[in-house]
Amino acid sequence: MVIFPIIIVLSIALYVYYKVAILKSNEELTQLYFNARSRICLGSFILFFGINQYVFYQTTISLFIGIVFVILGGLQLNRGFKEVKHYRSEWKRLNES
Repeated sequence: MVIFPIIIVLSIALYVYYKVAILKSNEELTQLYFNARSRICLGSFILFFGINQYVFYQTTISLFIGIVFVILGGLQLNRGFKEVKHYRSEWKRLNES
């Protein structure tokens, strides 16, 4: 499966991009929004890394480790989506034109 390594590399690259964007921004709301976006990228990295480990090795230990990674990645994704939704609505509320 070549799709999982592509998603893993893309998500880690976007994670680094958003973390660097946090350093460039001076506004706290923008920093919180970018941090939430980076949490989504980190969650997708962990989730797909866990799936890839099981698909690649297919052993019992990789299954257990993959399940832990999928759970942790799913939790990160869920929290990231909630934070992005919250901060996006806050930004729109504060910047009404």
